[in-house]
Amino acid sequence: MVFIVPAWLITIIVAALPISEVRGAIPLAIGVYGFSPLQAYLLSVFGNLLPIIPLLLFLGPVSDYLRRFAIGDKFFTWLFARTRRKYIQDHENFGLTALAIFVAIPLPMTGAWTGCLVAFLLGFRFWHAFAANAAGVIIAGIIVTATVVGVQFLL
Repeated sequence: MVFIVPAWLITIIVAALPISEVRGAIPLAIGVYGFSPLQAYLLSVFGNLLPIIPLLLFLGPVSDYLRRFAIGDKFFTWLFARTRRKYIQDHENFGLTALAIFVAIPLPMTGAWTGCLVAFLLGFRFWHAFAANAAGVIIAGIIVTATVVGVQFLL
């Protein structure tokens, strides 16, 4: 028996993955599966928003667990001190707006997964971090959709 995964589900899964996110899902949905730009945008943004809540909820407990071991404690102490010192000193006035802009930039390593890690490292509260990441994903989706539609128009 052959099981075929529907195109809409593949789009959501690709959008939820840490490397591709909306940057890979929207071109896939429009270019390969023939979705309209609106369908591709909605499916991809939804898929990219899915991992944000679990990431924000579980990064803390996972790091707390790893800190019980000497090497984990040493690593996280160094990481938190370094990140907070560099970020807070250089970008204290930007905060959540900077996080949203960072997530919105449609380049590798600047999506929601990295945004959740940054929010955790800087100690942002859950709902503030969620809102900043969600805003970034929505903006990134608009940028990627407009780019794909523009390229299609040119071709």
